[in-house]
Amino acid sequence: MGRHQSKRGSGGIIYSTNPEFSFEAPEQNASALPPSQQRLRVRVDTKHRKGKTVTLVEGFVGPEADLRELGKRLKTSCGTGGNAKEGEILVQGAHLEQVRQLLREWGYGLA
Repeated sequence: MGRHQSKRGSGGIIYSTNPEFSFEAPEQNASALPPSQQRLRVRVDTKHRKGKTVTLVEGFVGPEADLRELGKRLKTSCGTGGNAKEGEILVQGAHLEQVRQLLREWGYGLA
């Protein structure tokens, strides 16, 4: 496990000098908000991507498995690749209007 991963998984705590310290991971939101209560932000981005354009969907609240499933549906519908992790879905290419349309059809709220 790399240093970056352990830092993310421990909530930023790397070491404590308190002998009574007990690490308790923050509770993860185990249940997803219904699509109608989600407020997703969709934007096109090229920063830090070697000039390649991607469509980002941000603001998903719920378990990683649900995020990955939504990402898979979007990528399949757009006929392109991408990934979904850490509350963000990345769809390769400029598919802003198509992604917004799909999310509305599936009942998601847009911010």
